[in-house]
Amino acid sequence: MTLGTLALVVASLVWAPAGQAGGGGYEAVTCTGNSHSRYDPPLTLVPRETRNHADVRYTCTTGPGRTAPATGSFDAFAPTASCVSLSSAKGTETVRYADGGRSVIVIDGATTARVAGVLVVLQSGRVTEGRGEGHFVRRTVAALPQQLPTDCLTSGLKGTRSAVQLEILP
Repeated sequence: MTLGTLALVVASLVWAPAGQAGGGGYEAVTCTGNSHSRYDPPLTLVPRETRNHADVRYTCTTGPGRTAPATGSFDAFAPTASCVSLSSAKGTETVRYADGGRSVIVIDGATTARVAGVLVVLQSGRVTEGRGEGHFVRRTVAALPQQLPTDCLTSGLKGTRSAVQLEILP
């Protein structure tokens, strides 16, 4: 039931898949997958500096009829984060494609919303190295906490499991 709700939320909030090749012969890359995040320190009701590390497993579409697995390693820092808010989080993700290529992405913009208990984060940035260098990126994360919301009052939320969509636009 929870995964069905999560899928519905993600499907209704993510952008439509990126179009195919624009100028210069670059074709868009669209990746969908799941991540496991860890917060350091755990999120509580008190806002504080927090680091987030996520390991992501993707399936990426790199051209017409071409899909391949990929992995992502995402690291972010938020000057103030809590169970109920996230402020100015910035981060970097390195995506490694099955063909040996990679994309290094800098995320420098984000908006957050909570929909039916699901935290939805819409992120934007650019590829700074590798496949798609210089191209704009949209990243959507829909996260459910791995713990009970009451943990915000005690030990804090240590991590989340999320659905992720990453688009490197043409």
